Amino acid sequence: MVPKIWGRKLIYSLGLYITIIKHRTDSALIFCAPINPLSMVNIVQTIMSRRRYANERQANGSKINLLYSTPSCYLKSLHDAGISWPTKSDDFFPYASDPHAYWTGYFTSRPTLKRFERDGNHFLQVCKQLSALAPQQSAEFDPHLNFMRETMGIMQHHDAVTGTEKEKVALDYAKRLSVAFRACSTNIRSVLNQLSKGSSQETSTNYPLELKTCSLLNITSCSTSESSSRFALTLYNPLAHRTNEFVRIPVLDYNYVVTDSSGKSLPTQVVPIPAPVLSIKQRNSSATYELVFLASNLPAVGFKTYFIEKSDDTAHKKPKSLPKKSTSYTVIGDKNFNLTFDTNGFLSQASADGMTRMISQEFLYYEGEIGNNKEYLNRSSGAYIFRPKEGKLHFATDHVSIDVYKGSLVHEVHQKFNDWISQVVRIYNGRNYAEFEWLVGPIPIEDGNGKEIITRFNSDIKSEGIFYTDSNGREMIKRQRDHRDTWNLKLHESVSGNYYPVTTKIALEDSTARMAILTDRAQGGSSMQDGALELMVHRRLLHDDAFGVGEALNETEYGIGLIARGKNHLFIGASLMREDISLKAMERLVQLETLLPSWKFFSNMKEYTQQQWLSEFTNSYTGISSTLPKSAHLLTLEPWHDNELLVRFEHILEKDEDSNYSKYVQFNVKDVLGGFKIVDMRETTLDGNAWLDEHRRFEFVPDPEDESYNAYGVFKKQSNRVHLLDAAKPLLGVKYSNEALETGELGAESNRIRRSANNRHFTMHRERTTQDERKSANKAYVPANDRAKYLIELSPMEIRTFVIYLE
Repeated sequence: MVPKIWGRKLIYSLGLYITIIKHRTDSALIFCAPINPLSMVNIVQTIMSRRRYANERQANGSKINLLYSTPSCYLKSLHDAGISWPTKSDDFFPYASDPHAYWTGYFTSRPTLKRFERDGNHFLQVCKQLSALAPQQSAEFDPHLNFMRETMGIMQHHDAVTGTEKEKVALDYAKRLSVAFRACSTNIRSVLNQLSKGSSQETSTNYPLELKTCSLLNITSCSTSESSSRFALTLYNPLAHRTNEFVRIPVLDYNYVVTDSSGKSLPTQVVPIPAPVLSIKQRNSSATYELVFLASNLPAVGFKTYFIEKSDDTAHKKPKSLPKKSTSYTVIGDKNFNLTFDTNGFLSQASADGMTRMISQEFLYYEGEIGNNKEYLNRSSGAYIFRPKEGKLHFATDHVSIDVYKGSLVHEVHQKFNDWISQVVRIYNGRNYAEFEWLVGPIPIEDGNGKEIITRFNSDIKSEGIFYTDSNGREMIKRQRDHRDTWNLKLHESVSGNYYPVTTKIALEDSTARMAILTDRAQGGSSMQDGALELMVHRRLLHDDAFGVGEALNETEYGIGLIARGKNHLFIGASLMREDISLKAMERLVQLETLLPSWKFFSNMKEYTQQQWLSEFTNSYTGISSTLPKSAHLLTLEPWHDNELLVRFEHILEKDEDSNYSKYVQFNVKDVLGGFKIVDMRETTLDGNAWLDEHRRFEFVPDPEDESYNAYGVFKKQSNRVHLLDAAKPLLGVKYSNEALETGELGAESNRIRRSANNRHFTMHRERTTQDERKSANKAYVPANDRAKYLIELSPMEIRTFVIYLE
């Protein structure tokens, strides 16, 4: 028998989440809420039937009352129960269902779908903004935008973006998203043509500008730029401040001229496409070069169009790699930021902020554990579970072949580690960080072993087991290797038990130096040794982990293992405040600009000369009247109801991350959205579902510190051994294992960390609540004059949502 536990238990049964609140008086209330609306009728019938039978037992002394409820009613009942509640301020990750099953594999599973989902959000924001900015809208606008919204909602499902679905289901998700891209593209094509050409035929499909999206730019393939000697590139910037961005376009040759919206020719550089990318068998492209130029001053919430034409000018030179060095180091970058590569082709050091640190980077892999999943010790690594065989790392290679290309805009090192791992390391002119674009796959499985590939950055930073990962791209959470804040940890899986989700950033530092890595998709990451950061970029496994997927995580495409390509951005510098901007603030700004860069739209211009393009089109446009401060982000701008907009503003920095950018910001909505005829504005809750001035949060009283840490989640009765759910398919049935484990291994009563109570607990809580209410009341007060009504203030990490009413 499993010992009874004081507290709250979450049970999954009959398609319902049933939460049992175990009161200290031994009475209990059970509230049921359906989680699958498609089977609502059957669920309600089941609930009513079971409710009647359960409640009839009250005549025999039962203290259980079963009723059908909603989340709102349930929360109110918890509040009205009049009891104090335990609090938890540390993270839940990484969690495990048994000592050998850490659910840290899905942080990386299906990396290409994870990236596609992020592209989907990027495109959705572009579609929302342009739909809101449209001079005229056709009847299809709302259905197209809603389809994209709904599809991205599906992509957030816990078995979609996590990669814990079957491969056929993953392909269906990708298909749905590709259809949604096409649907929203019709909105975008209409709006951009209206804004560029002034066309009033918003329902016409014969637009002057094609505005095609090249969905295969990640493998440097685009039919328009490859087949056209003259084409236009429209860059739409979804951010509410101006940006400077280095643009890369696949082309057939190396002699092109780029003209901006003022008619000025821009400096360009051409670099060859890396050989491993060219050799991808499924890549249907003739492009062998990438054209690089700097798109500067891109308008906020707007676009700028560039005219690109093939030239016969002999001044353009074919790019050549620098002579290979066998006895000396290779350096790329400038005096402000540079990287050094050793004679074996590996990164060896980095220089930034006037200091040089030992920094190396390599690719390694874990072999996935193989088992029959019938007992915990035989758990396999799978879509959910990361369980490396013996916790050992294997090197991909001990020597790297490199080619080096240097120009006025970018320095690049093309690295080839082996036949299935390669990388391009770039430093753009004037940038204080480096870009690492990796290519991994097909992961070989001929030896019968699944593999989980990581990239690891090693440094001489004395991190002492401490590192940081982000929480959904926002606050950074402190992590400590082999440690949990509220219990004494006993790990049976030393690697997977230290893995955490990395949505956008992982970092470590000491008193003098800091190293941070930005990701372009969700990945698992850790610091398994001091000064080192590792990120899992791809995984291919040959056995299921018995958590419900029912098949191995063995993704294939065109009959071979899946190939994944992605980017990491490396920051190195002083950990203390710098004179102009802190490294943390720089990371935040770059994070925003790399996750929401300009979206590229291509148009064939064979019917237009450069002069006709300049005279007949509006080639620069901004949708806002005033840019936001750098630390403020226009999180949402979208059509809501008739003559209404939904807008969200976000402060992207945490408190004390920067002496300047971490301050609160203030701006006037009418100044920012001056192009709209605003007549009123009202703030809502974060989700936009309720008016903020009508919303009252419940006040829950937390347990005193000693009870919070010492009473919650400990066994009511002492027990030397316990039984967990059966290892085989633990999510699909309530069956207990015959394999008994010592309670100490589970982190139960013998491991809980005791803390002293604060006698003024309840008094302090009431004082704090009163102060918070005063602050809220002061903040909610709006002076009578009209201009102040539209004034918005944002504190660090704050998000505010508004409905804006238009004429």
